[in-house]
Amino acid sequence: MDLLPAESSQMVKKHGFRSLKLVSVDMDHVLGDQQPFGVHYGRLDNGLYYYVRSNSKPRMRAALSLAVKAGSVLEEEDERGVAHIVEHLAFSATTKYTNHDIVKFLESIGAEFGACQNAVTSSDDTVYELFVPVDKPELLSQAISVLAEFSTEIRVSKEDLEKERGAVMEEYRGNRNATGRMQDAHWVLMMEGSKYAERLPIGLEKVIRSVSPETVKQFYRKWYHLSNMAVIAVGDFSDTQSVVELIKTHFGHKNSAHTPPVLPSFPVPSHEEPRFSCFVESEAAGSAVMISYKMPAGELKTVGDYRDLLAESMFLYALNQRFFKISRGKDPPYFSCSAAADVLVHPLKAYIMSASCKEKGTMKALESMLIEVARVRLHGFSEREISIVRALLMSEIESAYLERDQMQSTSLRDEYLQHFLRNEPVIGIEYEAQLQKTLLPHISALDVSKYVEKLRTSCSCVIKTIEPRASATVDDLKNIVLDVNSLEGEKSISPWDEEQIPEEIVSTKPNPGNIVQQIEYSKIGATELILSNGMQVCYKCTDFLDDQVVFTGFSYGGLSELPESNYFSCSMGPTIAGEIGVYGYRPSVLMDMLAGKRAEVGTKLGAYMRTFSGDCSPSDLETALQLVYQLFTTSVLPGEEDVKIVMQMAEEAVRAQERDPYTAFANRVKELNYGNSYFFRPIRISDLQKVDPLKACEYFNNCFRDPSTFTVVIVGNIDPSIAVPLILQYLGGIPKPPEPVLHFNRDDLKGLPFTFPKTIIRETVHSPMVEAQCSVQLCFPVELKNGTMKSKLQVEEIHRVGFLSKLIETKIMQVLRFKHGQIYSVGVSVFLGGNKPSRKGDVRGDICINFSCDPEISSKLVDLTLDEILHLQEEGPSDQDVSTILEIEQRAHENGLQENYYWLDRILRSYQSRVYSGDLGASYEVVSTQ
Repeated sequence: MDLLPAESSQMVKKHGFRSLKLVSVDMDHVLGDQQPFGVHYGRLDNGLYYYVRSNSKPRMRAALSLAVKAGSVLEEEDERGVAHIVEHLAFSATTKYTNHDIVKFLESIGAEFGACQNAVTSSDDTVYELFVPVDKPELLSQAISVLAEFSTEIRVSKEDLEKERGAVMEEYRGNRNATGRMQDAHWVLMMEGSKYAERLPIGLEKVIRSVSPETVKQFYRKWYHLSNMAVIAVGDFSDTQSVVELIKTHFGHKNSAHTPPVLPSFPVPSHEEPRFSCFVESEAAGSAVMISYKMPAGELKTVGDYRDLLAESMFLYALNQRFFKISRGKDPPYFSCSAAADVLVHPLKAYIMSASCKEKGTMKALESMLIEVARVRLHGFSEREISIVRALLMSEIESAYLERDQMQSTSLRDEYLQHFLRNEPVIGIEYEAQLQKTLLPHISALDVSKYVEKLRTSCSCVIKTIEPRASATVDDLKNIVLDVNSLEGEKSISPWDEEQIPEEIVSTKPNPGNIVQQIEYSKIGATELILSNGMQVCYKCTDFLDDQVVFTGFSYGGLSELPESNYFSCSMGPTIAGEIGVYGYRPSVLMDMLAGKRAEVGTKLGAYMRTFSGDCSPSDLETALQLVYQLFTTSVLPGEEDVKIVMQMAEEAVRAQERDPYTAFANRVKELNYGNSYFFRPIRISDLQKVDPLKACEYFNNCFRDPSTFTVVIVGNIDPSIAVPLILQYLGGIPKPPEPVLHFNRDDLKGLPFTFPKTIIRETVHSPMVEAQCSVQLCFPVELKNGTMKSKLQVEEIHRVGFLSKLIETKIMQVLRFKHGQIYSVGVSVFLGGNKPSRKGDVRGDICINFSCDPEISSKLVDLTLDEILHLQEEGPSDQDVSTILEIEQRAHENGLQENYYWLDRILRSYQSRVYSGDLGASYEVVSTQ
């Protein structure tokens, strides 16, 4: 393709997708055959599969996995929970590592133990995952050796097992809350008649507490066979062959002790008659309806299968658009509703529709959901609806294609995991983009509408309601199904009524503003503009992701400036405005207007600031900035029906909080920490009754009215020659009001109205619960006096508080989990929001330690925690402790430097720092060195 020299790199990339050649498609053509795309793939003599791919996103990092085709469904009755226990023991002790030395090793190289260095056990498989630095040659070898230990060398001694029971038991107990009980009950209902119904991965309490080491060893030795495993390594490797050699070094000499076990299949029986359940959960967050349609999980093998998958995606998108519009209509039957397809277990797939609704509203919600499905069966989707969905899918694949060389290693690793575990083909984004570009235009509304035939109540359907107090009965649900079937049979359901959609977001384009001042900050790679309407804009061009631009605008002065009499009304402003539409259009209309565009903008009112934030593709930056322009130039006016819906949702949320024992506990903690401050206490029904919708919307409108009070930071793949004119038109074109609106000096903002207790308080909060659980919080006040230090020193102190929180979290984890084996996880949070924006006020807040545990030993664990903190105060951390935390922070920093959101946050923090006095470069230098 000939490109004009004057074209920007963005347009070149866009044309790269738009000139992408279509492919001639044979629907029977097999996708990818057996060789996954772009990876060094093979099998060792001992049966182990391996996948190795070089990928430089992020630099000097590798995403590793050991996948094992062994999950909880393989357990015998006396083994229920053993697959999960084996996973826990892996990090506890192996032949080479003892006493959680694996965790210590990972943390020592900056690979923090947690979401990225952990494992997950499902019904069908177990997956171990590591994300490690590879800037030193020995680190990758050590990490692969850890996976090799997991494969055959997990130690299962009596001592190891006893030490880990408490952590597993705490994970079990944590799952026995309202959400866990509802999920487990639904799983059993869905899987009824199969072994899956009786093999939830968490297992049985009696097995966790009493299973013998011999039983655990037997399961491990039988099912952890190398022929049922794969090692996956995706990272910034100089070459893949050297990584394959490392895998051979650490795995090649291993041999499983017996012939590979036959992996049995466990079918889930179908049923013509729908199953019904009315589940009553006194601690439920609200009322809900779930409708599931089960079917065999077919394999994705051919181009025809891929086309079917596309058509299915279009069907679900189109159905969800209707559900969203219904939820935003007059007297909606539910607050929200969505449909999705999911492979639940190897043999089973399901379409699942779920809706949340007001109390005693489940029958109305169910009827509406079934009627909408019947409406599609009778009348189908319109070509207009499908054209919107088609544009959306085309936009998604275009974005993926543009960023094909910038995919995260973890994402690529997950693709190869699915190839091994589910036999899903990996065909590469280039070919997938060609396929979608070829197939999408020829998938018609009729093709998409046909998928509704899979959503019949005679097709293994399961219908379930969830309520905090019983109102619906199984007979009620059956009658609704019969009534809707009758309406459909009589063809008494009318076609879908489509809304009229405006063509342009901004009907009359504003006159552009101009640049009053421009400053280049070369060390940051950023440019700062002062516009003629007073708005300050800073942009930074990056190449981290070709199809991403992110931005945030902020202005000082938020909810803390309001008197108590106005607080609750004004705090409801964003909720009411969001329901009506904050960009001049109702949300349901705007959704269609933005079809095929990737441009999202949201707003937030905080204690000290008002903010708007957005995420868009470079080609849709104009659309995103148009939304910001609309935010500032249109007003939200509350309608009676809009307010009614919002207040119903708010009342349901308040009642759900009143039912939830954990919320009652959190509210008591806030009351003790901050006194009975109106800013921290929970909203009550009586508060909602006093909300003035007009005042709420008026305040929201004023929050985004005066552009001269806002600083906007934009980071991403932007071409200044294109972006700056758009900034001038849509940000510079926002009219400045004749008089300042909500114009505050950051140093004069009010601190939050709270007082921390003066004495030590130790209190037990008793709350009625369906099953006994315990949550613990230890809170310590933080106050950094401004009078005793300069702003730069105070910034350093603030950073040290963050460092301290990470140190405390690590030490408490070591004591309570790894030494005593009595918790699953611990969290340490820092709140320093007392006077944060002020450059001359004190810094106030707290550090809170939280964990869950067995109620019987909570007091003992609190004492152990306090002892460890006292030890830190008296002895200080060890050099190794400090080195570990610094390594974790340094590695996180290195990863962040390759992310747009990280840079956005750094620049925002530089503007908002206590040392900022007009020079972004000077402030950034202080903030970035902390």
